[in-house]
Amino acid sequence: MSRLLLAGAGLALVTLLSSRLALAAGAPAGLPIDNTAQVAYTIGTATVTEPSNTVRIVVAEVLDVTVTLQSPALTVSPGASNQALVYRVTNTGNGSEPIRLTVENVIGGDQFDPVAAVPAIYFDTDGSGSFTPADTPYAAGSNDPLLAADASTTVLVVNSIPTGLADGARGLSQLRAAALTGTGAPGTVFAGQGAAGTDALAGTTGGDGDATGEYRVADLRLAAVKSATVLDPFGGARPVPRAQVTYQVVVTPTGSGSATGVVFTDPIPPSTTYVPASLRLNGAPLSDAADADAGSYLATPTRLVRVALGDLTQSSGPQTITFVVTID
Repeated sequence: MSRLLLAGAGLALVTLLSSRLALAAGAPAGLPIDNTAQVAYTIGTATVTEPSNTVRIVVAEVLDVTVTLQSPALTVSPGASNQALVYRVTNTGNGSEPIRLTVENVIGGDQFDPVAAVPAIYFDTDGSGSFTPADTPYAAGSNDPLLAADASTTVLVVNSIPTGLADGARGLSQLRAAALTGTGAPGTVFAGQGAAGTDALAGTTGGDGDATGEYRVADLRLAAVKSATVLDPFGGARPVPRAQVTYQVVVTPTGSGSATGVVFTDPIPPSTTYVPASLRLNGAPLSDAADADAGSYLATPTRLVRVALGDLTQSSGPQTITFVVTID
């Protein structure tokens, strides 16, 4: 009597098209998957194995793209140009796909529309994470990035900021990336347009993605108010020869954001002589030499006092500089 043994042994004879890395959308598009079953049985003392026909399926392409913002809200001044937001575009599908990039600056919920530079999109060619002359401009239809599955590219969106904006105003700029094969509701099929002639279908992202960056106006202003106090040799306040004049300048920051590397300079007036060691910042004496402290007196090429105030914000408060000269 024969004994029939059914062995549903799926012998997957798989030709790998890429290394065995975990892809975002699973098996790579175009991957052939072969499967052959077998029937094993005995007749008397003989064992017989019969294979089935081989069934091949080819993995279809899933179109998925994501865009992630890499920049925090970017502090800008009114009228500033070439202000770059940084994005990362990733092909989260399972096949190589060319990506079309577009920028949208007319977005609700903000106080101004950034003005797109021409061109407005660049690839971060030098990997600096900022806009530099080494970066490559993007031209739609000419150098659309071809991204392998799970591959990413860093993209800069460059805008200018309109003038006349109020302190704290917000402007939004959106980068959209779309699979060139097609976009649509998840499951939308693009027959025969996938890798190796397979079908392509829109994945969970619909084949496109976007992210929105923010510009925030920080209209920090530095106001300098100068005054002079005269003490003449007779105890009065007449500006006569040998009278001393104490100049006071108050630098006051107002608004949001930060002014970096602020430097105060004041030329010594003609027909006066600077009084050595009279320079002060917020009441603290500063040396006349160009040394470790913030102040210095320069005799050439122009006589002046200089004070490095560093980075200032509104919370820094008023900065008061004083120095003394004598009328010749």
